[in-house]
Amino acid sequence: MSQLDELFHQASSSPAGQPFDKEAWVQKKQELRQWTYETIDTMTTTIAQKGEPYQRYLDVQALFDRYSVSNALLILAQRPEATRIADFDSWKEQGVSIRRKETGFYILEPGDEYKREDGSTAISYNPKKMFDIVQTTAKKLEQPVHPDDRTRIKALMDRAPVPIAISDTLPADVHAIYQPDVRNIVIRRGLGAGDIFRALAQELAHAEMDRGDGRYSRSEYQIHAFSAAYILCKQAGVDTKPFRFERVTERFKDMEPQTVRAELTTMKEAAHSISRRMHRVLTPQRQSPQANRTDSVR
Repeated sequence: MSQLDELFHQASSSPAGQPFDKEAWVQKKQELRQWTYETIDTMTTTIAQKGEPYQRYLDVQALFDRYSVSNALLILAQRPEATRIADFDSWKEQGVSIRRKETGFYILEPGDEYKREDGSTAISYNPKKMFDIVQTTAKKLEQPVHPDDRTRIKALMDRAPVPIAISDTLPADVHAIYQPDVRNIVIRRGLGAGDIFRALAQELAHAEMDRGDGRYSRSEYQIHAFSAAYILCKQAGVDTKPFRFERVTERFKDMEPQTVRAELTTMKEAAHSISRRMHRVLTPQRQSPQANRTDSVR
């Protein structure tokens, strides 16, 4: 035995030191995991019942678009004002410390694969403690600088899954429409920039969700496309005041939490696909000194 081992024996026998209790640690971890699952279900039910909490969920998902629906719900439940999050080690690698007396919050991260009783493979998820930037010594994030209207709309249209055409014949109350039979989007001529972005984002989301297998229904995916458009507007700095979510309860009424989250995942993935294409266009713009001088919309 190394002579240095004596240090740990002394620590274990001291009044303040206690030997590691693996069973207690496992029990605590299981309880925490169960708490996260229950919190996800509770928040799912909450946002499915009223438009206001549903919109707050979309705000969180728009900011943390790479996070799963379940983790966005956990952030909403524990730290809805969060803007940038990381675990203790990630902050430390950046030379950032957690402020004293700050308590973290939990999301779930993938763990090991395991076999279900039916023989199928699944992945376990483990609670992971996170800290928001305001809980650390890091400098606060600067307000994002968004590109001008024309650049935003061009980014939204980039590599669209279907052709986009302008029209003078759409009904007075229709700004744009995705036509699944001919697989194109028609948009009204003469719209303002905000109306163009909101309408086009919604119809592009419809196009994303149409798999071309004949099962697409506009009414079935209306709330999905509407929500995806809201997420895209939040990310791009486009006015979201025209959005209303009072009818969310009609869509999610009587659904089990797991089914609701499946619906939320569909809309999140549609928004993320469009956002990823936009990012390819906007990233060079944001890195350009000339773009920084001309971008004025916040």
